[in-house]
Amino acid sequence: MIEKNIHFEKNDSWKKIIGIYTILIIFCLITLYPLLNVLSVALRPGDQLFSTSLRIIPEDATLDNFRKAIFETDLLIWLKNSLIISTLTAIIGVFISITAGYAFSRFSFWGRKVGMMTFLVTQMFPAPMLLLPMFIILVRLKLMNSFLGLLIPYVAVSVPFSVWMLKGYFDTIPKSLEESAYIDGCKVWQVMYKIVLPVSTPALAITALFSFMTAWSEFVIARIILTSAEKLTLPVGLVNLQGSFSAEWGTYSAAALITSVPVVILFISLSRYLVGGLTVGGVKE
Repeated sequence: MIEKNIHFEKNDSWKKIIGIYTILIIFCLITLYPLLNVLSVALRPGDQLFSTSLRIIPEDATLDNFRKAIFETDLLIWLKNSLIISTLTAIIGVFISITAGYAFSRFSFWGRKVGMMTFLVTQMFPAPMLLLPMFIILVRLKLMNSFLGLLIPYVAVSVPFSVWMLKGYFDTIPKSLEESAYIDGCKVWQVMYKIVLPVSTPALAITALFSFMTAWSEFVIARIILTSAEKLTLPVGLVNLQGSFSAEWGTYSAAALITSVPVVILFISLSRYLVGGLTVGGVKE
């Protein structure tokens, strides 16, 4: 009787595993379909753009659309601008978030709880709601059509989430590690540099990734602030590939795929920190 129960339990477990993997495969296919469709369009010759074939790789596949995207458009300029803005956003955002998150985690001061709640409340407002006051401020500061004018709102958008994440991570670090360093004569900045930051690598990696992606994929703010062709970022530049009466969809798709490459590389390189960085600090021990 016991052996039969074990046999039934094994069968149920296998059915459950098969069911879970089947659902995961279906959702993966649904998720990958748009990307594969873009790849298919990018590889098609111009006369087969609207082909009804379901083949992912067309029969007469060509890289001509990628050549046009790289050499006949300003894609490389847009790519350079996006890399500069996104990298600076990540560096500045992480630096501010480290100092603020550590202060909220380790020090008691007036307005500490109010400050954390303020960071949280700012995430509840939709971005379009902030466009008008942001536009007025940047015009008065004469920062329109400048990288600095774009960098300021990007950092402001990424910092609240980053502070919350790093604060939660710092809360999990035993204070005894820092107290030992203080006993050895270390200053606060030495404790942060030598003790706190080395053990906070997962959280720092995810914070940097979030800040980078926030700036890399943002369109609305960049569309309003940037007007010069040589200063456009990738999301705004890609829109310029669409003409008034037609669009080079093959070139557009190729450029979109090239745009995704840096983020994919960054995501893969930081993927080992992803789960740990997002979950640590979420449970009190």
